[in-house]
Amino acid sequence: MPASNRRILLARRPAGIPQPEDFAIDEEAVPEPGPGTVLVRNIYLSVDPAQRGWASAEANYAQPVPLGGPMRALAVGRVLRSRAEGVQEGEFVYGWFGWQDYAVVEPKAIVHRATEPVPLSAHAGLLGINGLTAYIALTALGRPVAGDSVLVSTAGGAVGALVGQIARNLGARPLGLTGDDAKVDLCRSRYGYAEAWNYRTTDWDARVAETAPDGVNVYFDNVGGAILDTALRRMAAAGRVVQCGTASIASWNPLPSGPRNEREILTRRLVWSGFVVFDHVPRFAEARQTLAGWYEEGRLTYDEDIAEGIAQAPGAIKALYAGENRGKKLIYVG
Repeated sequence: MPASNRRILLARRPAGIPQPEDFAIDEEAVPEPGPGTVLVRNIYLSVDPAQRGWASAEANYAQPVPLGGPMRALAVGRVLRSRAEGVQEGEFVYGWFGWQDYAVVEPKAIVHRATEPVPLSAHAGLLGINGLTAYIALTALGRPVAGDSVLVSTAGGAVGALVGQIARNLGARPLGLTGDDAKVDLCRSRYGYAEAWNYRTTDWDARVAETAPDGVNVYFDNVGGAILDTALRRMAAAGRVVQCGTASIASWNPLPSGPRNEREILTRRLVWSGFVVFDHVPRFAEARQTLAGWYEEGRLTYDEDIAEGIAQAPGAIKALYAGENRGKKLIYVG
């Protein structure tokens, strides 16, 4: 194990998507846990789209990461030393441990113990916030029923790849949008999508109209922007829009403007809901149990894109937004 604690620090506020030069790497002595805390040795660092917002000074649902502090991140690790009641040394855990080798945290930073029968890394993706988001957002806000058409943007991403399979398992008909031909193939062959299209090279609006002539019942949106504007005009009456992300918007300062969508909401009687996964903590255990069960039954699969070494972290968010990953993006430091 490393004799020191390597940390990825936020060196400056990013202008839009965080770039490698927005971060710095330093080393410190391995910290010691105080009373009521535990020392976690990180193994897999998670790379998530939400980190863009956590690093930014733009309006968000969470306080920004302090400049000069370790980059906020979820990770899978092992408890090396515990001075907290109820946390055992040797446990594998998933939680708010940051982009670093070691973290001293209170038990409340642990999101869950890694006890389900899945590979250890899957606790950062399949059973982490990606899987939790896909399952809870779709079932709680999208509420698909058998036969519904479910349109998903970034369908080949870590969340979208699971949304398609969950929709299929619920009897719905998932339709996917992605910006990469290889991911289109994965959506169709591996991620449960009845149809998928490259929105960059295909008239996907016409294809959706042909494939779902009665309209889209659920739109699971990760991008916002022009794709959202078009998708709203393909919604069926009483459709549900799940706003899970806004990856296509380069900056929220100044606020961008676009087509007015109020009339679509009114005339189609749409329900448009925003989703932040940590508003739904009481459902985490149910979601993990269901996802792990489907995985064991062969009804759910997932892919991972794992880089090795903490030095890969500063450019990881940029690569994620560029769509360079093939599966859940992780950094192995264990």
